[in-house]
Amino acid sequence: MTEALWTSSEAATATDGQTRGTWQASGLSIDSRSIAAGDLFIALEGPNHDGHDYVGQALKDGAAAAMVHRVPDGLAEDAPLLIVGDTLKGLQDLGRAARARTKARIVGVTGSSGKTSTKEALRTCLETLGRTYASVGSFNNHWGLPLSLARMPRDTEFGIFEMGMNHPGEIAALTGIARPEVAIITNIGLAHIEFFEDQGGIADAKAEIFSGMGPQAVAVLPRDDAFFDRLVARAAEQKVHRVISYGRGEDCDVQLLDASLYASCSAVSARVGPQDLDYCLAQAGMHWVINSLGVLAVVKALGGDVVTAAGAFARLQGLPGRGQRHRIALPGGAFELIDESYNANPASMRATIAVLGRAKLGEGGRRIAALGDMREMGPEAPRHHAELAPVLEEAGTDLVFTCGESMAHLFAALPDKLRGGHAETSKELAPMVAAAVRGGDAVAVKGSLASGMKTVVDALLALESENGGTLPRAANGN
Repeated sequence: MTEALWTSSEAATATDGQTRGTWQASGLSIDSRSIAAGDLFIALEGPNHDGHDYVGQALKDGAAAAMVHRVPDGLAEDAPLLIVGDTLKGLQDLGRAARARTKARIVGVTGSSGKTSTKEALRTCLETLGRTYASVGSFNNHWGLPLSLARMPRDTEFGIFEMGMNHPGEIAALTGIARPEVAIITNIGLAHIEFFEDQGGIADAKAEIFSGMGPQAVAVLPRDDAFFDRLVARAAEQKVHRVISYGRGEDCDVQLLDASLYASCSAVSARVGPQDLDYCLAQAGMHWVINSLGVLAVVKALGGDVVTAAGAFARLQGLPGRGQRHRIALPGGAFELIDESYNANPASMRATIAVLGRAKLGEGGRRIAALGDMREMGPEAPRHHAELAPVLEEAGTDLVFTCGESMAHLFAALPDKLRGGHAETSKELAPMVAAAVRGGDAVAVKGSLASGMKTVVDALLALESENGGTLPRAANGN
């Protein structure tokens, strides 16, 4: 019989709650629409929905019990419940208890971009060394991190947890729950700059991850980043003195020796301490190469076999919205879709454009970029968007489609020959891009989540089946 993830008595002790009935849960869920048999359903109360309204349905659908801070009307007297003072705090308490009971080595991941990709690369590499668990998707906020911790199997050997923020103080709260023994910061960029006085403030907010770590912990930091010294100083303030650096320079503990960048992969030579190694990275772009060095630095910090771990890079898969590639057949030939629709900031935009610049084209193919607003850029948003124009030109982009108020500044900065079209929303942009694309093209779609660029991705994916893959062509789509 599978060992329970949580028993009613364990959950009650962890949350200082009261139980109705005796039960055990094999999983946790905060979404009644995706309840699996045996889940503990946590009824979170939000600005738009109250999970307490769905407790009855969750129990009917097989939930083992429900965590509530008020008993919903209409429940049976013997309905299995865990009654707490506040369900969000209760969830966070479960996360703390999961962290306290585990023997797993815990890794925290943060940074302005590349967090989720680095977390997934760590999962792939550490799975070669032991039983590994990582948070799902981008569950990296005040409810996502404790939910991920509380879901961690008891026999986990390596646990990897992403921590995100858009305001000061948020990562400090998360790392206090996760208490990682190794923390990696991918980079310090301009994401969420709207909420900070300057980029140094972003560095300080990312460095909050050190506040949850003990004196024996390890900070894995990007040596090439302009804020490296600041991060080292912030780590030292929290008594985290062991730093493993990664990057291009000879002073890096994990150093890039050489990289050959191809359309869909990279060949990398690196030095990890005294050891040189070569590996194939099944993802394209220098940003992936640098992130892979950080992954090896984490493995080194954990005392793992870096050669075995590096071998797993050949199996990395792109994630939806974060570099996943699709080959979409049309009557006149196939085109390639590079889906980077989940998020965007100036650095990640440049990285995606560089990947598009190396994409393989079919006969007569073109490089097409469909870009949505980079959100939370503050008063400098027009400049940050317009400055992408020469980057797109240098990458050999043939057509650029844009949407959103800020992207209008990029569209205005483009030469006429690159202007594919502009729209106010992604919903309006999607048919324009779909009408322009043809066989042989490579299309990169990117924007902040709030810009809704997944709508464009979905429209392009639908081309393969819609009307046999045929759509009327826009004039600028030839």
